[in-house]
Amino acid sequence: MTDLLSRIRPRRSAAKSPRERTWKHLSPLLRLLILTQLAFNIGFYAVLPFLAAHLGTAIGMAGWMVGFVLGLRTFSQQGLFVVGGSLVDRYGVRPIVLVGCVLRIAGFAWLGYAEQTWAVIGAVLLIGFAAALFSPAVESEVARQAVIWEEEGHGSRTRVLALLSAAGQAGAFVGPLLGALLLAVDFRTACLAGAAVFVLVLAGHIRLMPQHIPGRIRTRQRGGARALLRNRPFLALCCAYGTYLLAYNQLYLALPDEVQRATGSQAALSWLFALSSLLVVCAQMPVTRWAGDRLDLRRSMAWGLLLIAAGFAVVAAARPAEWTGIAGLLPAAGYVVLLTLGQMLVVPAARAWVPDLAEDGRLGLYTGALSSVSGLIVLLGSSATGSLLDLGLPAAVPWLILAAVPALAVALLPHRPGKAESAAGAGAAPER
Repeated sequence: MTDLLSRIRPRRSAAKSPRERTWKHLSPLLRLLILTQLAFNIGFYAVLPFLAAHLGTAIGMAGWMVGFVLGLRTFSQQGLFVVGGSLVDRYGVRPIVLVGCVLRIAGFAWLGYAEQTWAVIGAVLLIGFAAALFSPAVESEVARQAVIWEEEGHGSRTRVLALLSAAGQAGAFVGPLLGALLLAVDFRTACLAGAAVFVLVLAGHIRLMPQHIPGRIRTRQRGGARALLRNRPFLALCCAYGTYLLAYNQLYLALPDEVQRATGSQAALSWLFALSSLLVVCAQMPVTRWAGDRLDLRRSMAWGLLLIAAGFAVVAAARPAEWTGIAGLLPAAGYVVLLTLGQMLVVPAARAWVPDLAEDGRLGLYTGALSSVSGLIVLLGSSATGSLLDLGLPAAVPWLILAAVPALAVALLPHRPGKAESAAGAGAAPER
């Protein structure tokens, strides 16, 4: 009778609404980490969108120096994710998150009072390195807990990771609105408000984050980087994920040029960015549930990359017509919608795949490497894309080339799953 009841209970759970099944069955730790992601992005995006204008006007930096400072921030964050991930494996989640929060508080406070170039650079580097510490810690632990959640029969791990993505996008949407209100006072107020958000996150983690997370293995041995570089399926995943990030980066490179061409200004960009964020907040979970019931991780990423390619193809098909005004914005809006739908398939699947490809005890390293290796691909690819847009090619050609990159990346996706095949269907457990 006990065995019979144990078989029936997961089916009763499956009968509940999908949203209830996801959030209600999350552990307190998972809820803390997902809400942390929301708070991280609110604090971060209350400041970042307004940094370039502050550097150019209030500080009086030249345009090339503004670009250099922003590039340093990206490098100190994305480029050092792999360092932060390895520190998480060695020292655990709690101390790395706490140190990252302290550094982010110090960085925002410093930036608010920085008036010279060297001080701005120091503050920006501190802000970026703080994220390189706490982001791999949060993401790797959410991925590990998502695997446990799946093994307990609650559904696909991608649903948990989709919640993480939706929380991040919600923060990216709310943060600039908060920052715009605070800029009515001054930039320093926005920075101090961002720091205050991280003070709250720090206090919450001091109180709620356990000293030791059950099942989390701390790795003292060296040599993880060498094994990672020999892990061909993981590197293939990084390359495929990097093409997604390169495509996403076109929101800031190719899309502004297209909006400028169609309307004569870039005012519509803010609306297109808001459209992307709202799509993720509202549709991420339904899309992930749909994919989880029908697609495994490889197919989910493949379909996502093909949707992204279709977004570029829409603009390429419309460019010869040279539409302007509202009609000229429609292809750009189509690109944003298809890119965002592809993102909603690619990001949770890629993060869910990492635990299957990582060595035991090295999940932080591999989670950080996914961002760092992909970020390097974006750095190299963005330079090539910028050159491509300046070559004077026929209007549709750059967009067709951009469409080909994610389409061809489908072939890079690993065919063998790694340590454990993740069953993407709801309630399915991985093979042992």
